[in-house]
Amino acid sequence: MRIAHVSDSHLTNPEGVATSVGTTVALLRAAGHRVVLHCPGPLSRCRRRPGEVPSLSVPTRPYRLALPRPPSAPVDVVHVHTTGPLGVAGLRWAATRGVPTVLTWHTDLVAYAEHYPEIPIGAAYAGLRLGLRWRAGDLWALAHAGPGRQARLAALGRTLLAHTTVLIAPSAKTAAMMATMAGRTPVVVLPTPAASPHADADDRRRLRARLGIPADAPVLLAVGRATPEKNPELLLAAFAQVRRELPAARLVLLGARRHRLAVRRMARRYGVTGALHMLRPVPRHRVGGYYRAADVLAFASTTDTQGLVLAEAEAYGLPVAMVDTLLAGRPGTGTTRPVAEPSPAAFGALVTRLLTERELRGAVIRDGRAAATEWSAERYLAELVKLYASLPPVSVAGTAIGKARRGDAEARSERPVGPAPGTGRGCSSWRSSMRRW
Repeated sequence: MRIAHVSDSHLTNPEGVATSVGTTVALLRAAGHRVVLHCPGPLSRCRRRPGEVPSLSVPTRPYRLALPRPPSAPVDVVHVHTTGPLGVAGLRWAATRGVPTVLTWHTDLVAYAEHYPEIPIGAAYAGLRLGLRWRAGDLWALAHAGPGRQARLAALGRTLLAHTTVLIAPSAKTAAMMATMAGRTPVVVLPTPAASPHADADDRRRLRARLGIPADAPVLLAVGRATPEKNPELLLAAFAQVRRELPAARLVLLGARRHRLAVRRMARRYGVTGALHMLRPVPRHRVGGYYRAADVLAFASTTDTQGLVLAEAEAYGLPVAMVDTLLAGRPGTGTTRPVAEPSPAAFGALVTRLLTERELRGAVIRDGRAAATEWSAERYLAELVKLYASLPPVSVAGTAIGKARRGDAEARSERPVGPAPGTGRGCSSWRSSMRRW
């Protein structure tokens, strides 16, 4: 099968979207499918791999902004993972060629828009490119927090899904969130599997020694950003509660690149500065050592659509404590993870129990490992390929983007344009047509 994956997140970005995309592409290629990943790449042509698009680093952000170039070769399926310039170009390209499109909804745009001003900007771009007739008042509403922004983001979600053959939700939580926007678009829950644990150079004792953590100290681990949408304040406040019962406890924040000063200020306020180890992101193959070195994964976020680190930790035999009841269900077995109210006292009490109650801890570890084994990479791949194979043919005339695209062409009918892509008239014609995207 020929599959184009499209993502505005480059694979070296240490976050969930890149991890999910990288896992999916690697599994499909290993199974013999012809997969091209269209994602941000270096500016220099000689350094770019097939499918990579010229891009620039975004100041103060861990990602790159790519030119909105769509796929350039015939494919059977287009699988879009993001709604940035590349993702929107992929949707439009697929719709005008009648190619079935799968969209995975990785990010809660409404929740993240409160913390990332680029999300409303990107939403304005996506809406205009997809044919939403937004006027100045709509753009003003997008730029300001409140019901107006939420309504416009919901309208964008409905438009995206109206042009999508199937929506993949990485969790039941995300499926429920998108149900009101989906309309007639089928929604399939398909979580990304956790990578199998593998040996690395860092065992528990060696890594603790390098961090200056005693071998017998209880260690809480949090993996990912320490930015406000991940709720680091709740995590630190709960950790302060844990230290009242277990004064030797330590907290390792792995992946904290931004907001480090704000986190240190919070740690000072809660009196846990001396027990906090704040580390920058490490390569993915080294994360397993930190799971082995810890005793509990503390997950304070309520804005994640999947929480890949939950399944990763469980695959390594690390129990999880969390506050998001909507992500408590484990893929595969249907068992639930320990969950607390999102308050420092309740969350801290749950973490303390997992550190001190041997029976509870053993049961949580056992259930977590069973779920990680049940929802394997092989099972995920089989479900995904079956979904691709079941996609119905798409009529160009019947797609909303196709109609909008024809309307755009009619509006520009008096201006000279290059030949349509795919007519076989050479690279210059192809580049000319791409400018319209």
